[in-house]
Amino acid sequence: MPNDATPAPHSVRPRPDEPAGGTSPAPAGAGGGPPQARTADLGIVDSLAQLSFLVQGTLGKVAAEHGLSIIQLRLLGVLRDREPGMQELARHLGLDKSSLTGLVDRAERRELVRRAPAPHDKRSVLVSLTDRGHEVAREITEDAGRRVHALTADLTDAQRGELSLLASALVNRVTTI
Repeated sequence: MPNDATPAPHSVRPRPDEPAGGTSPAPAGAGGGPPQARTADLGIVDSLAQLSFLVQGTLGKVAAEHGLSIIQLRLLGVLRDREPGMQELARHLGLDKSSLTGLVDRAERRELVRRAPAPHDKRSVLVSLTDRGHEVAREITEDAGRRVHALTADLTDAQRGELSLLASALVNRVTTI
């Protein structure tokens, strides 16, 4: 798999309706912007892998600028709208119990999260954001949102909508397997 955003020559697949030059103008989209140049198809594996690298790199920069690791950013993202138990949180983040305990310990020391006994089972612990955690989560969500939207600045509104639906379909399919 390529490790940067430069397409490998063997992965370019011109469309049958394209002229020999490889690009042709696409019709103007719903965004009202100028016509988009047709892009060479990298293939599904390279396209998704490189898009993942691009998004993860962007989120990594956001995390670093807020003094967080990428996993701490993910933790705050998960906790924005829920108060899961440790086991559920471990599943969301793909971590084992000891890694999650260390992550929550560090976030707790920074006063970003708190633990509380679960009302339905005193042996279980729920994790939630503190007021400071909510503030930091809001800041990183806004910052990440601006930067991820900037990644799609050259797309039309219709293309952004389609990309959102396709990505949502993939994420929802994978999380329900």
